[in-house]
Amino acid sequence: MDPAPPGATSEVGRLRTVLLHRPGAELRRLTPRNNDQLLFDGVPWVRRAQDEHDAFAAELTARGVEVLYLDRLLAEVLTVPDARAELVAAAVDDPRLGATLKRTATAHLADLAPADLAGTLIAGLAHDELPGGRGLSYELMTRGDFVVPPLPNLLFTRDSSVWVGDEVAVTSLAMPARARESSITAAVYAHHPRFAGTRQLYEASLEHLEGGDVLLLAPGVVAVGVGERTTPGGAERLARRVFARGLAHTVLVVPIAQQRATMHLDTIATMVDVDALVMYPAVADSLVAWTVTAEVEPDDDDTTDLTVRGPAPFLSAAAAAMGIDRLRVIDTGLDPVTAEREQWDDGNNTLALAPRLTVAYERNTVTNAALEAAGIEVVRIAGSELGSGRGGPRCMSCPISRAAL
Repeated sequence: MDPAPPGATSEVGRLRTVLLHRPGAELRRLTPRNNDQLLFDGVPWVRRAQDEHDAFAAELTARGVEVLYLDRLLAEVLTVPDARAELVAAAVDDPRLGATLKRTATAHLADLAPADLAGTLIAGLAHDELPGGRGLSYELMTRGDFVVPPLPNLLFTRDSSVWVGDEVAVTSLAMPARARESSITAAVYAHHPRFAGTRQLYEASLEHLEGGDVLLLAPGVVAVGVGERTTPGGAERLARRVFARGLAHTVLVVPIAQQRATMHLDTIATMVDVDALVMYPAVADSLVAWTVTAEVEPDDDDTTDLTVRGPAPFLSAAAAAMGIDRLRVIDTGLDPVTAEREQWDDGNNTLALAPRLTVAYERNTVTNAALEAAGIEVVRIAGSELGSGRGGPRCMSCPISRAAL
């Protein structure tokens, strides 16, 4: 069977193809000394995290979803000389290294076979793993220091790219520990034959924008959270581009608290039906949105004048943009303490496989029961170790293809 053509216009159209990254050696690099810097709240049990991820992928496959693995796509594009050169250069583009160590590391990486290079780009390269390391920077490193830092957050494939219509936005990740992830996704989309002819809507060199902040509420309607990871400038740039390319008619810009617990819009709200979402109760009544539109004919102009209206309550602004009477919020009935606990454990970060069918962490028992009471089928997965990076099923998945509603 031919693969489904890439593209998505909603959060809930039947999921046909998804991009995942199975956690591996990069998680073994986490220690109590570096886990904060690498954006994990703990040191996960890697074998259990892999088992949990395998079970997640198996649930998707059992429901007819094609699962693509990022490390495999990466190894395949590393047979392409241009892609190989781009990714090696990105890996050593670090002022810590100095010219001598950069040259030594480049030579080592350039000699690796594609699968080995893919593994090193993801898991990193430690000081004692670089044969023939030289230079002042190298001599002043300790044994456990990284010449090329690992990418444990690559697990969360949602953030480094997001499809809007038939174009892919390779995003600009805000945290230094994640910046290099976009070089990998950009190379895959640019060089892998699976994505031949795909147009890139956004680039990593632009204003900060992360996929976890982008919700496709309905065909033509995009919500963008701004806060810890996505800037207003990033939201504005995305708005201009989706309007100019005819991919959306309305962008809702939604400010969220700039803190770890609410790092992305999808940590507080995700779609579970064409007209319904699950939302953190503490923000349901206070969340606002600015409605952004533009009167333009589709072109490729990055300077389109935007019309900005608001703020207005998010739920009413979203319903108006979607052309529906109201956007339903599933009443989770949570008391404040339970609500805070389940939001921290990604209770609102669900992955819709189709309208009224969603994947959620099993630990959020109260939220899941409320979803089922509202007619939403919940596929429960374990996440005791996967969740240590603060991300749920939506964070761990980049939809490559969804059926149109």
